[in-house]
Amino acid sequence: MDNVDMNLLAALDVLLAEGSVTGAARRLGLSSSAMSRTLTRLRSATGDPLLVRAGRRLVPTPRAAELRDRVHELSRDVRAVLRPQIADLDIAALELTFTIRASEGFVELLSAPLVAAVMQAAPRIRLRFAPKPDKDAGPLREGLIDLEIGVLGVSAPEIRTQLLFRDRFVGVARIGHPLLADPGVTPARYAACDHIVASRNADFTGPVDDALEKLGLSRAIRVVVPGYPDAMRIARHSDLIALVPRSCLGNSEASDHAATSGLESFELPVSTPEITISAMWHPRVDADPAHRWLRDTVTSVCRTAYPRR
Repeated sequence: MDNVDMNLLAALDVLLAEGSVTGAARRLGLSSSAMSRTLTRLRSATGDPLLVRAGRRLVPTPRAAELRDRVHELSRDVRAVLRPQIADLDIAALELTFTIRASEGFVELLSAPLVAAVMQAAPRIRLRFAPKPDKDAGPLREGLIDLEIGVLGVSAPEIRTQLLFRDRFVGVARIGHPLLADPGVTPARYAACDHIVASRNADFTGPVDDALEKLGLSRAIRVVVPGYPDAMRIARHSDLIALVPRSCLGNSEASDHAATSGLESFELPVSTPEITISAMWHPRVDADPAHRWLRDTVTSVCRTAYPRR
């Protein structure tokens, strides 16, 4: 351990998040040449190129992609250990309002356990859930919201993030749908159905379409709605097939679950990209003990509902 420079951990965290020497240098307040030298040291320490050039940009190696989340959590834990301990924060006496921006699906499925956890520990706290029309980091920068929950997008380089849980897409159809009459949903049978797509941007395609196209297949998309709960409601009362994150089914697939009543889920016959759900906040509140408590509470609720697999 005598030769380990812990500053390299923080640098690696930022490099893997930015995927750019210039972006990492800007975020850490270093020159590009200094950041390049740090990347050279990291390559030597790990024995891996980490970031390699692909045209005009850098892309992570498989080893770097494998390390990204682990390094981020280690870096966060190191910062927590080295942060002064706040011994006089009385959570039960806090009288604050926190604004959380999240998708309709998150509010429907996880707002209740989150509110219960907050009210139990801090009964004077007020929570405001704001709609999430886009991934603009402006409201975080301007202090209009305290915490954002969702899939990472084009964000401000200074925004802090914390992995909450990983998700995947599944199909849902009404109970008794002909597609589910026979075991084993094939790509051809799936594509032959009529579909409903949830898209905030009103797109007539989803993450499954690229995979179907590689097999020479395409699906007939009949309806586009803004959110996954809308898609599930329509699928429940029609022959349309919906594509939703597994988390939309709750942490069980019991038939009496409000979101899944009248629906049956099935594994997709093609592979789709994994979904990573994160918490995002501005560095101005990173060291604030009350905000840190809120982040820890959100993380605990999400990981209890959706344990890592």
